[in-house]
Amino acid sequence: MIKIENLNKSYFTDTLETQALQNINLDIAEGEFVSVMGPSGCGKSTLLNMIGLIDQPSEGKIFINQMQLESLPEKRLAEFRNQHLGFIFQSFHLISDLSVIDNVELPLLYRKVSARERRKMAEQALEKVGLIHRKTHYPGQLSGGQRQRVAIARAIIGQPSVLLADEPTGNLDSVLGTQVMDLLMELNSTSRVTIVMVTHDEGIAKRTNRIIRLFDGSIVN
Repeated sequence: MIKIENLNKSYFTDTLETQALQNINLDIAEGEFVSVMGPSGCGKSTLLNMIGLIDQPSEGKIFINQMQLESLPEKRLAEFRNQHLGFIFQSFHLISDLSVIDNVELPLLYRKVSARERRKMAEQALEKVGLIHRKTHYPGQLSGGQRQRVAIARAIIGQPSVLLADEPTGNLDSVLGTQVMDLLMELNSTSRVTIVMVTHDEGIAKRTNRIIRLFDGSIVN
């Protein structure tokens, strides 16, 4: 499903080179749920951005569904992201002046999907996360846990093969965090979507199939 070969990422200023990732080699199987852990600044989010094709590696190869992707033109990368990847962020990134259902529909605006079909698919996604009764509400009228569930519905509306989650429980208390994690576990088991999740929470990470630990930009286990 996901294969990374000899991945390196460096950032440059006029006087300094910072190596964010060093010689990353990684295989993630279809339907696997893995967590990425490590201290702040170790490269977790950078690795997630590489897998999500948001940032380009300095060296190395990235394969998803057996397609080599890191060197594709930006237009092709954007198309692949929209069709195959779903993103969940710590801060939800919902648009405050759009209703819940309009927020969920957003990824489909970049596909050739009719308004009627978009609405149907958005309602199905909200059903999956248990928030169909909140579809006409606005993000400011929801709790943190509810907003994260809306963000998950938005991430899964296009039926992605890979979900990338960056600290999805980081802004939630333990109860709400557990509820969001339960939902991700259910999506992984019922839809067989592959999930790569960055987290600082050891208890949350231990619920996943595998923990990948980073330290100073390298995998240490």
